[in-house]
Amino acid sequence: MMRVLFVVTPVAGHLSPLTPLAWALRDAGHEVLVAGQPDILPTARAAGLHAATVGEPFRMDEMLLGRLPAGQRLLQSWGRFSDLAQAADFARSWADHNRIVLPGYLDLARAFGPDLLVSDVLEYSALIVGGVLGVPVVQHRWGIDSLSEPTRVQAREAHAELCAALGLPGLPDPVTVLDPCPPSLQLPDVAPGMPIRHVHAHGNGTLPDWLRAEWAAAASDPRADRPRRVIVSLGRSTLRLNGVPLFRGILRAFADLPGVEAVATVDAEHRAELGELPAGVRLVDPTPLHMLFRTADAVVHHGGAGTTMSASYAGLPQLALPQLADMFASAGQLVRAGAGIALETAAEQDDPARISAALAELLAEPWYTNAAASLGREMTGMPAPSRVVEDLEHLIRRAG
Repeated sequence: MMRVLFVVTPVAGHLSPLTPLAWALRDAGHEVLVAGQPDILPTARAAGLHAATVGEPFRMDEMLLGRLPAGQRLLQSWGRFSDLAQAADFARSWADHNRIVLPGYLDLARAFGPDLLVSDVLEYSALIVGGVLGVPVVQHRWGIDSLSEPTRVQAREAHAELCAALGLPGLPDPVTVLDPCPPSLQLPDVAPGMPIRHVHAHGNGTLPDWLRAEWAAAASDPRADRPRRVIVSLGRSTLRLNGVPLFRGILRAFADLPGVEAVATVDAEHRAELGELPAGVRLVDPTPLHMLFRTADAVVHHGGAGTTMSASYAGLPQLALPQLADMFASAGQLVRAGAGIALETAAEQDDPARISAALAELLAEPWYTNAAASLGREMTGMPAPSRVVEDLEHLIRRAG
């Protein structure tokens, strides 16, 4: 039996892609503990994982809101940094942050005694903990990865003083990087990682009664006509970060799409701001997206890694409206793979007519559906997390 410590940056979406590996490790009989700031505890609990908190809440959304000029949203203020500028900004931010939380992580790791550490690609404190304790570290990408390699270059300089104080010659490297992104969708200049199949990890939830009834109807009469369906999900953070006007415009675009309905996930607190919507729009509480994908024909989203990977795994064409950071890389790669359309400027995203035209094209042209289905097949053929656990077990035995 191995003890495996997951150390994750304090952003809930950074933990979600790692949870299938944690499940697989537990199913194989290994002891798994998630370490992080209180921000990631709800995600760990929803995944049924044991967790230990370190430090105070980070509150990423509040930090981002504090940096937004009045009247602007993420895309308009600092969403389009160059990769190098983003890398330097992230590296400095996490280095300053790690000076505060690293002592807590070291204390917890010494008490837990891990044989392996697993982290996301921006959690450098895990690399330092592994270096100090002589424990191998595996990093896990979220999806299309435009950030980790340039950021690690910058992070070496930003963490040099901290590493030296702990007796390390520099920021250690991971022993391997796990990659859930299929090669045909990944950026071509990213170093190959160890493939791991994407598994839907959108949290837990209850199957809505209306969706259950639709499944039953489809099972009894698979040939019955139904409207084309588009799932609209911008993620909870995008809505909180001045995203309601954007969301309103997306939904109003469906007025110009006869025979197409939208199922949009949105918290009740934001619904009053949306105003009157077209008849073909259904608002639902945030629901694990893979439950909705089964009856969907396309997805509109913000370019988040989790939604991009899950929609690709489901073989669905996608309209991406990226807002910041790696979301632009996700949008661009979907376009290059032929599986999606991207609207990358605020002017495009705020124009319901432009969104309507993009969705009409996405639903009408078969090459988008064919390319999306090809991505789904490619991802299905990647090694399941249970198989990757076997590889990690061999890695630890060799290291021992």
